[in-house]
Amino acid sequence: MRSDLIKEGPSRAPHRSLLRALGIDDLEMKRPFVAVVNSKSDYIPGHMHLDKIAEQVKAGIRNAGGVPFEFNTIGVCDGIAMNHKGMKYSLCSRELIADSIEVMLTAHPLDAIVFIPNCDKIVPGMLLAACRLNLPCIFISGGPMLPGKSAVTGGRIGLSEQFEYVGANAVGKMSDQILESCAYTACPTCGSCSGMYTANSMNCLTETIGMSLPGSGTIPAVMSARLRLAKEAGERVMDLLKEDIKPSDIITEKAIENAMRTDMAIGCSTNTILHLTAIAHAAGHDIDLARLDAYGRKTPQICKLNPASSVFITDLNDVGGIPAVMKELAKGGMINTDCLTVSGTVQDRLDAAPDADGEIIHTLEAPFSADGGIAVLTGNLAEDGAVVKKGAVAPEMMQHKGPAKCYNSEEEAIAAITGGKVVAGDVVVIRYEGPKGGPGMREMLSPTSAIIGMGLGSSVALLTDGRFSGATRGASIGHVSPEAAMGGTIALIQDGDMIEIDIPARVLRVDVSDAELERRKATWQPPEQHLTGYLKRYAQHVTSGAKGAVFED
Repeated sequence: MRSDLIKEGPSRAPHRSLLRALGIDDLEMKRPFVAVVNSKSDYIPGHMHLDKIAEQVKAGIRNAGGVPFEFNTIGVCDGIAMNHKGMKYSLCSRELIADSIEVMLTAHPLDAIVFIPNCDKIVPGMLLAACRLNLPCIFISGGPMLPGKSAVTGGRIGLSEQFEYVGANAVGKMSDQILESCAYTACPTCGSCSGMYTANSMNCLTETIGMSLPGSGTIPAVMSARLRLAKEAGERVMDLLKEDIKPSDIITEKAIENAMRTDMAIGCSTNTILHLTAIAHAAGHDIDLARLDAYGRKTPQICKLNPASSVFITDLNDVGGIPAVMKELAKGGMINTDCLTVSGTVQDRLDAAPDADGEIIHTLEAPFSADGGIAVLTGNLAEDGAVVKKGAVAPEMMQHKGPAKCYNSEEEAIAAITGGKVVAGDVVVIRYEGPKGGPGMREMLSPTSAIIGMGLGSSVALLTDGRFSGATRGASIGHVSPEAAMGGTIALIQDGDMIEIDIPARVLRVDVSDAELERRKATWQPPEQHLTGYLKRYAQHVTSGAKGAVFED
């Protein structure tokens, strides 16, 4: 066992002394030591209950003959960090989480791992750590929140609607009283926010890849079924240890392909493009935007969940969850069914899954759209690519041409949008918000929600070298690469330049000649940054959004 490095032999007597100080007895000293990597936090609704999940995981480990050791890592709630300096620290927390786990489990050589994430960057951060450590491991998420209730319509809502209500309030379409009433009811339980936002997207894709048990991505946080699944995860990791099944056996190129297909089929957050690219890189696979888009062109969207509709993750769970989605895709030969998972093969899961219900999960014969929920755009404005959640774009905005209105920060854009300076037909350009330029590649949920809430969602587009929350909808094009801070074309756009967006044709361009762009670039200077601490180090080492915003090798 790996843990024998700290348990066996006369030279490890001091180590055993310290272990016995923890209460480890002689019988336990002979058993496998299993890390329980938690991310419980009193500050994150999606993580406030993870202590209960961890207790069940540890019970399962003990049931199967292991000795659990729990420790915590950090987490950022993207919703609370939104629209202020805190969002600069969201994406960069992914690498910090991966690094901290790598440090902890290299300094303390345990035998296997159970990861307990739930929200946006914690899931991919833990997946990156799993790839680096390559120890037998399993994931069990905290599960999604139940949908909230609107004080406006009485219908179900998620956090995306609450952000949009802020825009409605800004232009007098909603009173302060109603806005605050919705703030009491939009997020009614613990769990990851209830739509197909980034957290739920990543938990569903972790299940798709095979690193978690069926249901981990969709069983609601408040259901006892999740506690039972957590206990099963603790038991199952002991089997993975005995069978010596590691992430390198599961996170294969074929498994990443399954994740890309499922991503496109269920209309995930555009953040998944960053994270899948980064995970593939950590696992030693070469996945780029062109390949992701190729799968998007060939994979129909068969689910449309909030914010693109009034259907929520809990509804998807009720009709079979991710296995049912994958079963439908497999009928079209779009899933590698021989891939290994933490519990048998993908085919084993599909055999136990129900067929598509036709309403929440459409059939391949009657999809929401013939191609996937995310598209990659290229052109002179995004030579290395940009992404858009096309499944959440209004039909009339799939093709759009309009004048640019340029802002060098999210704050400038918000002030202009809510101040009435953005009108129908405009293309809002928010730049210097990329991985290096922000730094941290902030999410532009507040600007996009303001546009929707003000009634401009079917007439105004927004593009940025930053990124978007999974709660964003509309003609919101992000990850524009090269970013402004690196001299990308987005830095050279001027107010009034005509921007052409053609999502079906995958085109994003500015109607300015190459000669004029070269003339502008000759006099361009990036804004001066005054960075300290982690953000300074992050900006020095992070790569392009087109490469998953990973650190340079």
